[in-house]
Amino acid sequence: MRRRGPYIAAAAAVAGLVALVVAGLAGGALREQVIPGLGDAGTLTRWGLPVSRFVMEAGGTLTVGVLLGAAVLLPSMRGTLDPQAVRYLRGASWIAAFWAAGAAATLIFTVSDILGVPAGKVVGGSELSSYVGQLPQGTALMFVVLLAALIALLARTAVSPGSAAGLLVVALIALLPPPLTGHSAASPNHELAISGLAMHILALSPWVGGLLLLVWHAVQGGDHLGVAAGRFSRMALWCYVAVGVSGAANVVSRLPDPSLLYTSDYGRLVLVKLALFTVLGVFGYLHRERTLPVLMAHSPKGYARPAVTRPPWAFARLAGVEVILMTATLGVAVALARTAPPASDLGDDPVTSMMGFPMPPPITVGRLLTMWRPDLFFAVLVIVLGGLYAAGLTRLRARGDAWPIGRTISWAIGLVTIVAVTMTGIATYSPVLFSTHMIQHMVLSMLSPILLVLGAPVTLALRALKPAAIRGDRGPREWLTIILHSRAMRFIGHPATATVIFIVSTYAVYFTPLFGYLMRAHVGHLAMLLHFLASGSLFFWVLIGVDPTPRKLPYLAKMLLLFVTMPFHAFFGIALMNLGAPIASGWYTALHRPWGTSILSDQHTGGSIAWAFGEIPTFIVLIALVFQWYADDRRLAGRIERQADRAEAAKADDELSDYNAYLASLDRRSRETTETKQTEEATE
Repeated sequence: MRRRGPYIAAAAAVAGLVALVVAGLAGGALREQVIPGLGDAGTLTRWGLPVSRFVMEAGGTLTVGVLLGAAVLLPSMRGTLDPQAVRYLRGASWIAAFWAAGAAATLIFTVSDILGVPAGKVVGGSELSSYVGQLPQGTALMFVVLLAALIALLARTAVSPGSAAGLLVVALIALLPPPLTGHSAASPNHELAISGLAMHILALSPWVGGLLLLVWHAVQGGDHLGVAAGRFSRMALWCYVAVGVSGAANVVSRLPDPSLLYTSDYGRLVLVKLALFTVLGVFGYLHRERTLPVLMAHSPKGYARPAVTRPPWAFARLAGVEVILMTATLGVAVALARTAPPASDLGDDPVTSMMGFPMPPPITVGRLLTMWRPDLFFAVLVIVLGGLYAAGLTRLRARGDAWPIGRTISWAIGLVTIVAVTMTGIATYSPVLFSTHMIQHMVLSMLSPILLVLGAPVTLALRALKPAAIRGDRGPREWLTIILHSRAMRFIGHPATATVIFIVSTYAVYFTPLFGYLMRAHVGHLAMLLHFLASGSLFFWVLIGVDPTPRKLPYLAKMLLLFVTMPFHAFFGIALMNLGAPIASGWYTALHRPWGTSILSDQHTGGSIAWAFGEIPTFIVLIALVFQWYADDRRLAGRIERQADRAEAAKADDELSDYNAYLASLDRRSRETTETKQTEEATE
């Protein structure tokens, strides 16, 4: 079995490159015609760019897979990695260096392709540094080079599950910049395209990379294969669903007309990728139904090392073919990224190119309620959060445990408020009107977080999740506990840190050029909304959260913190109302909104909304604190009363024991006296 490992890896690499070449020729990416009078980068760039991009994406996928195997798939013992996992971490160091080299080559060939000059002149000229500093694509590729190099360095010395998991998170982050600055950013519906592509990458890489690692582990006769395969199977099912949903979103965003699927080169490559994706689903089903039960039957119970380390050949054979198909799919995906999608009729509209949709009509209350604009990211976020919460409740009820209905209602309403400001007409008018954006900001930072933290999701997870099967290993419950007790969480969850983040970040976003910069790209706008939700959740978790916190404040200190913080938001609204110049004037001026008030007047309206909205969360938090304080006092009084009862009962028991001892002593004296008299009488 060990000898077959290099052959499977070589076959997978060849399959990916062949699929890349065939798809590139079919889609036109590798057969571009040279137009006389325009610069030609040359044959080396024409072929080197897709090949280097394939190397970059394959290196990133392999790095994610190896780190996933070391941190999650293989079991750890008492906070230390298994020796096999440590070897995989060292291998991840070399693969990450390979990834960084592929990203660097992609950067050079991309500059050569854009400027139409040979790659050799790019390396020796100043164009490379200019491209990196001025264009998002160049900055994204340099970002990948730096993060991949960082992983290559840190993976040489990492030995703990926490460090391996941290490197895995860094690797997933490093996968995102290049695709998000490609065709997705230029798509007419770039909201759907960018969210769909990010979800696609984050689901596809662990799926493909994890299977590659699993096959290598199998053919090398590695230990704990049954445990690793079972964990991967559960993860792969959700990855497959996420890849399918995100892939459909990407197709809809780029091909609004279904006929383009078979009339354009881009659409035909999408159909090829869809066919390969369907076949991979069949292979996954066969794994779950046939090979996985056989593999588990050949594995010992628990995490003990098997006496026979060779896995069943059926698993390695089926997984090897699946790996070859996956790399072929990756090659088609790279060629698809190099193939321009069909031109859209809306591409000439500057407003559509900026926002991803045309200028909406004048705002009314009815349009705010009816002009829904579903956002894939927030839709998935709400579905996942709601689904996980429902799954936790189901497990508790199946076990016969109770859960307060008020927490469930609070969580559900919190999710509804997120939907109300991210997928309705508020989301449609938010990029156009600063006042509508401020409604979105206030709800996400000061209303939704209050309701979500009162739902106590962490407490529910700790009660619903099962401990790891073997003591010392790390399952979801153990990872959650480690995160809660980590140094980073103790720092972030400190009341002073949470308060500073909550207050200062608001001023930093709006009173610096940052707001205008974030509004120019959907990724920036999405990051801003996520920050509002996260910073608000952090602050109110410290203030009124039911879940365990690193530092528990007395209720009087919580009241004081609330009354100290809220005036800063009132001052923020007043400052907006008194500004004489519009914020992000370049963005709002470029939109050329033909209706409504002026930009500055709308900004003043947004300031008044921010000023008035602060009363709502203050009132809700005060009510929550009063009820929590009352309930805590009742629990404390009940605890003191129970302690007093136990002390009184213990005292009564002591008195009864003393009385019984006294009676026993009297009885003993009486018997002794009687015996003495009898002895004296007998003597006489």
